Amino acid sequence: MYIDLLKKHIKNGILHLHLPNGGEYTFGQQGVEAHWNIKDEDAIRSIAKDWEFELGETYIRGQWDAGSTGLRNLLAVLRENFTSYRLNRWLLPFGEALKEWNKIKRSYSNVSHHYDVPAPVFRKFLDDEMYYSCAYFPQESLTLEQAQQAKAHHIASKLLIKPGNRILDIGCGWGSLAFHLAKHYDCEVVGITLSKEQLAVARREQEIRGARNVRFELSDYREHKGSYNRIVSVGMFEHVGRPFYETYFGQVRDLLRQDGVALIHTIGRSGPPGLTNPWIRKHIFPGGSTPALSEITRAIEHSRLQVNDIEVWRLHYANTLRSWYDRFQQNRDAISGLMNEEFCRMWEFYLSACEAAFRYSDLVVYQVQLAKQHGSVPVSRDYLYRG
Repeated sequence: MYIDLLKKHIKNGILHLHLPNGGEYTFGQQGVEAHWNIKDEDAIRSIAKDWEFELGETYIRGQWDAGSTGLRNLLAVLRENFTSYRLNRWLLPFGEALKEWNKIKRSYSNVSHHYDVPAPVFRKFLDDEMYYSCAYFPQESLTLEQAQQAKAHHIASKLLIKPGNRILDIGCGWGSLAFHLAKHYDCEVVGITLSKEQLAVARREQEIRGARNVRFELSDYREHKGSYNRIVSVGMFEHVGRPFYETYFGQVRDLLRQDGVALIHTIGRSGPPGLTNPWIRKHIFPGGSTPALSEITRAIEHSRLQVNDIEVWRLHYANTLRSWYDRFQQNRDAISGLMNEEFCRMWEFYLSACEAAFRYSDLVVYQVQLAKQHGSVPVSRDYLYRG
């Protein structure tokens, strides 16, 4: 049955299937070439039953590999030819809502699962400044370091920072953007994170740099108090959970001064609301969700914040993930030494599967600029491109 399925669907790219009984098949005639070496009959049955979950599970267990052409090629061919038409609903099913019920205590636990991986692992594949979010490639030839700096500059331009501004960075990671803003824009930055590992690294880096106008705290966005001229959040909204979208934007409103500006940068889906991939939820981002634009704007409507600008980044994250995956492979032995082989298989599947999803499916990045009142942001966006 799966032979007929592959024959029917593989139109773009070339897939060479190698079965454990010695059988070999080729599907497709031109494009990206990939090999799929199945080592275990059980893997075939598992994938046929629930491919969205079991494709990654069986890879972690070593039940198949992608041969000389590599995992990226194989997942690219599969994703391009088997676009996922999962259940999309305007109302989140009750069982799914429970999985995104990210109250404060659970949010700390979910973030720790992913971001408390030792920082030396991330240093092996991220850029020099440790940005762990989508880079910006106005020219595709940019290096990862250049593209991450371009992202930081683009965000800073949208924030319209003035000297002396007080800025809140929600989900500050290891402090990359906070250090950039404080250094280049003569402002004070407070970064909050739920990761103890990230907090420790950010504070050590603060001491090394002597950055007196930056402060980092272990805090959930709902716990935080203060008043800010600017609020920025990059790659954090994906962890909020749909039941808390309105709470999130309500807190942004309450923390933002009357003439303030906020910039929310998040992964999103260009289609209607959908469900999070079950393998990603289990192994990578428990409690996470990828919002549709309609879900974001509906939550903002209830906050009484103004939407001043929405920009959609297409393929920028695919290019970012490609760079991360290549660097991960270059340092795979070192990462395996720090962690283990199972960790490496899980993470290389995560990076390559996400690249394929951004390149061939409906994943994009949204940058949403918000304010409380007219006049905080120019009436045209020309100011972003004046040099």
